[in-house]
Amino acid sequence: MQEMFNIICCPETHQPFRMADANIISGLNQKIKAGQLKTRAGKPVSEAIDAGFIREDRKFLYPVRNNIPVLLIDESIPL
Repeated sequence: MQEMFNIICCPETHQPFRMADANIISGLNQKIKAGQLKTRAGKPVSEAIDAGFIREDRKFLYPVRNNIPVLLIDESIPL
């Protein structure tokens, strides 16, 4: 995953990413479980995330599930 992380960037702004820490992932997964988290497009997030890439400006997180980053702008999660 680290090798992939070193070469990808935000598909919208091309800003670099940083990895989300465990506390952020845990908090987001609690919101997902409670049905309180929506994507940037307003769609409810129903699947837990394993990790996440946070854009440099810290406005959005791109989720990682099963070691696969979801780099679709509409699927990003507003922070």
